Amino acid sequence: MNLKTRSDDLELLLAVIEFGGFSAAADALNIQVARISRSVTKIEKDIGTAILIRTTRRVMLTDEGKKFIDAVSIGLQHIKNAEADITAQGEILQGKLRIDAVSPFIFHQIAPHINVFNKAYPNIEIELNSNEGIVDLIEKRTDVAIRIGKLEDSTLHAKILGKSSLFIVASPQYIEQNGLPKNPTELKNHTLIGFSNIKALNKWPIRGVDTITPTITASNGETIRQLALSGSGITCLSGFMVKQDIESGKLISLINSYTIQGTDRELVNAVYYKSSAASKKVKAFIDFIKPKLTL
Repeated sequence: MNLKTRSDDLELLLAVIEFGGFSAAADALNIQVARISRSVTKIEKDIGTAILIRTTRRVMLTDEGKKFIDAVSIGLQHIKNAEADITAQGEILQGKLRIDAVSPFIFHQIAPHINVFNKAYPNIEIELNSNEGIVDLIEKRTDVAIRIGKLEDSTLHAKILGKSSLFIVASPQYIEQNGLPKNPTELKNHTLIGFSNIKALNKWPIRGVDTITPTITASNGETIRQLALSGSGITCLSGFMVKQDIESGKLISLINSYTIQGTDRELVNAVYYKSSAASKKVKAFIDFIKPKLTL
């Protein structure tokens, strides 16, 4: 029996579900919305049932669509695993793999797992490089880079790793000494910690607030996290940095009812040149690290 749907169309459908809409999926994959729309429409036509309920603001799965998506996700993963097993037979991945990311992502998401990766791939030599800005992969001799935020148009291949929500946070010590801001307007009465090098990161996802004017600035997200932990002020950081701090009580998540989710800053992608000699090592690393990320 021939399959009615194509795997590439199914991958696009899964991206719509993962990112919550056609436009968000198109932005994450750096392709046109029309291409994704055609694929989803074709799938629905081929299987003869509606998968998505489309509104002006969001998309939702029908009951039949949820069952279909669950089965497709499992099926595609089995295919990927089978392909990986076949291609890996008789092949030893070896040589240097250069990985670039902002330093907080390396500290919190990559470095803790390198020991296990080394045991799984003992012939791959890992080189971790941290840069707070966007690097040229060829110029910096980088095999794969982890990019946070919306990807600009490029010739790079992108693999979606997920989304990392943004949190407005402060330490219990700071709140005890300075009080709890109850709404965005009250933020102007507090010490705000922001970025000195990338001004766009000082645009916080809060209704009624545009770009904040920080009292204290730093060029590195981990430095900002440490300032917040020490009680120096209120800041906005990605969940991959502060989720554990919030869960442990070291930081408090503030004005949650005013925060806006689904911003471009939440996107996390691995980017690389698919045709490079290191592409198989890159794939091995991405497949290894993606399920371990706590975004």
